[in-house]
Amino acid sequence: RESQVELREHIDSLATELCRINEDQKVALDLDPYVKKLLNARRRVVLVNNILQNAQVRGHRGFRGSPEPAQVLTGDFCRAQERLRRLNHSVAKETVRRRAMLEGGGYQGK
Repeated sequence: RESQVELREHIDSLATELCRINEDQKVALDLDPYVKKLLNARRRVVLVNNILQNAQVRGHRGFRGSPEPAQVLTGDFCRAQERLRRLNHSVAKETVRRRAMLEGGGYQGK
């Protein structure tokens, strides 16, 4: 949960920084698509966070909400956790790439 909150905050700060850089640039770079991608990634992180929270709540409740002993969550939870880890890695990698691109002053498209 904490890592997802940190990731969401990091995405927000990157989006804000991209907007600020876009406003400060003498040569107008169109950063709007990148901001939209960051916001879309943030939305996906929030969605995954909600899914994980709901899975944890359901895993700790029994029939009609009565508490059950703690269970080891596997299956879908582990797959979702792995997907979130890969998403976090991809966002960090893309952030480094874009920061290098902006600091270098040039655009190198894929």
